[in-house]
Amino acid sequence: MELTHFDENGKAVMVDVTKKEDTERTATAAGKITVNEEVFEAVKSGTVKKGDVLGVAATAGIMGAKRTSDLIPMCHILPITSCRIWFETEPEKREIYCYCTVKVTGKTGVEMEALTGVSVALLTVYDMCKALDKNMEIGEIYLCSKTGGKSGDLYNDKKRLERV
Repeated sequence: MELTHFDENGKAVMVDVTKKEDTERTATAAGKITVNEEVFEAVKSGTVKKGDVLGVAATAGIMGAKRTSDLIPMCHILPITSCRIWFETEPEKREIYCYCTVKVTGKTGVEMEALTGVSVALLTVYDMCKALDKNMEIGEIYLCSKTGGKSGDLYNDKKRLERV
């Protein structure tokens, strides 16, 4: 498989998708933030002073997914038809998992939008809780699955995939 974001001279380019057919495409990404006990309990009980952490983070993640082409230079501007963010928690590890599924009918996929949605949502959790814990760790951001397009479907077999 060759890299598609370079021309014959090795210069970065946006891929030309003009002649591609519109197809229905989806992508789901996941990531997590590990927090201390105080943050975990405050998020769970809704007592963080800045408000509903996961509600605000979900909205931020959707906004981030919609603005991906403003952040990633070679991404196309896409008319996203659906974006859903949700969270799951693992109390024993004090982990908050974020998932983002994005859909579009278009000429190119929405993997970057799903990954951006997760990233922005987790950064928002950090921002809203940093007064309680500046040592939170964001990590394990990855593409869980994608459907549609020329390269076909992909299902990543990471450990949490069964929950998606």
